[in-house]
Amino acid sequence: MNPFINLGIRHDIVNAISELGFENPTPIQEQSIPVLLTGSNDFVGLAQTGTGKTAAFGLPLLELLDFEVNHPQALVLCPTRELCLQITNDIKNYAKKMNNVNVVAVYGGASIQDQLRQIKRGVQIVVATPGRMLDIINRKAIDFSQVKFVVLDEADEMLNMGFQEDIDSILSTTPDEKKTWLFSATMPSEVRRIAKKYMDNPFELTMGEKNTGNVNIDHEYYVVRARDKYAAFKRIVDNNPSIFGIVFCRTKIETQEIAESLMKDGYNADSLHGDLSQQQRDKVMKRYRERSLQLLIATDVAARGIDVNDVTHVINYSLPDEIENYTHRSGRTARAGKTGVSIAIINSKELGKIRQIERTIGKKFIKAEIPTGFDVCEKQLFSLLHKVHNVTVNEEQIEQYIPRIMDEFKDLDKEQVIKRFASIEFNRFLDYYQNAPDLNAPADDFRTRDGERGERGMRDAGGKSEYTRLFINLGSVDEFNRGDLLGYICNNSKISGRTVGKIDVKGVYSFFEVSNGDVDQVVNNFKGVEFKGREVRIEISGEGTSTTRTGGGERREGGYQRREGGGGFNRERSGGGERREGGFNRDRNKSAGGGGFRDFSGKPREERPERRRRF
Repeated sequence: MNPFINLGIRHDIVNAISELGFENPTPIQEQSIPVLLTGSNDFVGLAQTGTGKTAAFGLPLLELLDFEVNHPQALVLCPTRELCLQITNDIKNYAKKMNNVNVVAVYGGASIQDQLRQIKRGVQIVVATPGRMLDIINRKAIDFSQVKFVVLDEADEMLNMGFQEDIDSILSTTPDEKKTWLFSATMPSEVRRIAKKYMDNPFELTMGEKNTGNVNIDHEYYVVRARDKYAAFKRIVDNNPSIFGIVFCRTKIETQEIAESLMKDGYNADSLHGDLSQQQRDKVMKRYRERSLQLLIATDVAARGIDVNDVTHVINYSLPDEIENYTHRSGRTARAGKTGVSIAIINSKELGKIRQIERTIGKKFIKAEIPTGFDVCEKQLFSLLHKVHNVTVNEEQIEQYIPRIMDEFKDLDKEQVIKRFASIEFNRFLDYYQNAPDLNAPADDFRTRDGERGERGMRDAGGKSEYTRLFINLGSVDEFNRGDLLGYICNNSKISGRTVGKIDVKGVYSFFEVSNGDVDQVVNNFKGVEFKGREVRIEISGEGTSTTRTGGGERREGGYQRREGGGGFNRERSGGGERREGGFNRDRNKSAGGGGFRDFSGKPREERPERRRRF
């Protein structure tokens, strides 16, 4: 007897999920389904992605709703169109032996008219992304006055994506007496607030410790120089011949660049990001699910809701800006109790972030070494031999060709045939990796967790930084975040996003790093560029010099002069170290090393926390 019967699920639903391969409930299903079946509690469920949360709320909904009537009784909100479609299809599959179950997927990028027609025909369960759902509500095309249950799936990600106001507006159209079920992989303060706002004494279920990672995932990191990142990434892929993975990048630009480079280099890869149309996204995901793609290159937002079986590796080509997103990324593998590997390719400056992630997920990373060219050749050779040994021979079809095959090899003995056959694949990798360099960052580029602090930037063999730090007079007041600024820099300077290092967005200015070889190109290509009517300035951020902070300033080597028109405010700096603000004199602290403009805390001006000042 299927154990789901013991949880209170009726036979027709259990028969349907048995055909889908549901043999035993996952821990969250086992503990949440009996609670939700009572229909009397608000509920908060914290569990990692891949633990079976869709069935945990989908099966109780099918038990509790009245499918004799055709008005909305349950609303499921989720962050992305992929997750929306996945939940819709899963619930339909659970209900395939039931009658008159109508589930509608409501999401952007598809025809709203088709969705409106489906709603008009009658629906009991609406699965939606917040933006499109709010659009339909504003058209007064749906009535949620009789909704009994609202499910907020991946609540943390919906809030990260800025859907707080949309969720508030949507829930305001539902009855106060409804029950709210919230599922999340992490429990940041924003999710806690939404639970407090919309729930009354909810039953809270936490699988494992809050915000921790899946115990079935091994976490590895590789430390490489910035210039070697793509080559190191390819070598990691080649060293895992059976890899079926998702590769995460920071931005849409980087995602597209990596995917195009991989395709050009002969890999079965494609990209998934927000600039693709729904038709393009569906096509990419169809190929990936059918495993005609080996690598899916994706942004965080695009990859949310991807539920593909047997993903072996998650590769963080770039670490996420938000630590919590690492949990969501790594959760794409090791789903439904299986094992997987999450890999991070970093430079020495990012070791601190690895330690932060370790504390968040409660698990240590393994420091791995980029394999040598010989290691890769050996791995590929024996992978080929393993496939040959285990291949299924179609005796009936191949029999007619055996005489010609034997004739072709008649002058070769068994050992020669094996050598030549193995060399077909082996020679290809041997040629490519014959003089392959060591791609691991030298030991003196960084320190281990038991050692001293790491270097400020990646260094080459001569100890010189591979990056140059640049100043740009654009910042958060211009509505730039790090991703926006990266795209703006790359588009105007015609450089690859892979050569851009750390980006530090301030209020009216920002700093960013580019590889030394790209500095002149960036500076020259930005000459004459304007943003909203003012000239965009790019300057090298020197250690012993200070950069101007406003458009009306003037920069000098060794010191600067700044004038802000209209207020009579003057600030001058020269070798004397005196500062005068409207008649107020203040001595300036000097660093031990001599150079740099410092405040009384002793920190360089560039590194002080941003704050408002009135003169």
